[in-house]
Amino acid sequence: MVLRMSVLRGRRGYRLMGSVAAAAVVAVAPMFIATPQANAAAVVERIDRDGQQWQMYIRSPAMKRTIHLDVLVPANQSKSRPTVLLLDGNGAKESQPKSTWTLRGGAKEFFADKPVNVVMPVGGGGTYYTDWLKEDPVLGHQKWETFLTEELPPLIDRELKGNGAYAVGGLSMGAGAAAILAARHPGMFRALAAFSGCYSADGIGQLSVRPVVEAKGGNPDNMWGTAGNPEWDAHDPMKHLDALRGKPVHLYVGTGVPGPDDALFDGNWSWPEDPLRASEIEHVSHDCTGVTGTAMGLSGADVSTDWAAIGVHSWPYWKAALPKSWPTLKAGLGV
Repeated sequence: MVLRMSVLRGRRGYRLMGSVAAAAVVAVAPMFIATPQANAAAVVERIDRDGQQWQMYIRSPAMKRTIHLDVLVPANQSKSRPTVLLLDGNGAKESQPKSTWTLRGGAKEFFADKPVNVVMPVGGGGTYYTDWLKEDPVLGHQKWETFLTEELPPLIDRELKGNGAYAVGGLSMGAGAAAILAARHPGMFRALAAFSGCYSADGIGQLSVRPVVEAKGGNPDNMWGTAGNPEWDAHDPMKHLDALRGKPVHLYVGTGVPGPDDALFDGNWSWPEDPLRASEIEHVSHDCTGVTGTAMGLSGADVSTDWAAIGVHSWPYWKAALPKSWPTLKAGLGV
C-alpha cells in the first residue's frame, strides 16, 4: 500500500488527510476473510477520549460519507483481541456525541476490564443497519451491511489489533439488525446478543419492521422492496436459522410490566419517548422473543434467555441486562 498523508497531532487524537494511490487490504483470520477492495475505507480521524474510549471517523465508499464510530478498547492494548459490534436502537441519531450504549447503556463501564474491542456505530436509526435497495428521500443512501461486514473489518484488525473474531449485538431495532447480520454472515459472527427485539420479516413480521422505518420518516419499500419482494425473506433470520446452528445466542426481553422506578420517567427511553408506548413495545418484543428463542433452540443454536419479570422498552433495563450477555459473547469469541 502506498499512502500519502499529512498528520495533524494533538493531545487527544490525530487526523489523516491524503489519498491512497493503491490499496489492496486482505485480513486473514479464523473463520473470516475480508474481501480486498480497490477503493477501501479509511480512517479520517481518531480522537482518544481517555485511553480506553475513542471516537473514530471512517470514510466509507459504500455509505458515500464519513461514519462515526464510538469505540472501546481494553486497558491492555498490547495483544490482539476479538471485537464486539454493538448496534443501537431506533432512537439513535447521527448528531449524538457517542453511541447510546455508552451514553445510557453502561457499555463503557461494563467492558472496561474485558479483553475485547467494542465498536458501536453512532446513529443509524430507522435503517436496520442494512443495505437498502434504493436511495430514500429522507434517510438517504444506506449500505450499512457492506460497511460493517466488508469495509470495516480490515480497519478493525489494523487499527484496533483485531484478531478476526467477531460477535454482534443490539437492542430493539438493532437487535433485529444484529440477528440479520449473524444469519447472513455466519462465517464472520461467532455469537449473537439481542435485547428486546423482533426477528421476523415475513408477511406478519413486516408489521413490526415497517413502523420502525416509518417512524424515522423512511419508506420501507426503499429498504427491501414492496411486501412480496424476495429481499424480505433474504433478511429474515427466522428463515435462515441453520446459519446459527451451534452458535452461542443470548436473548433478553422484559414483560412490558413497569417497574417501581418507571414512575420517575425522565425521557430515558429508546423509541418512542412515552412510558405507555414503551410498555406496549416491550410486550410485543416479549412475544417475538419467545417464538424466536424456541425456533433458534430447535434449529441447533446454543440459546440462553434472560426473561425479566418486569421491564419496559427503556435503557435502564438494557443497562442491567448487558452484563448477563457476557458469558455468551465470551464463549463465542474464545476469550
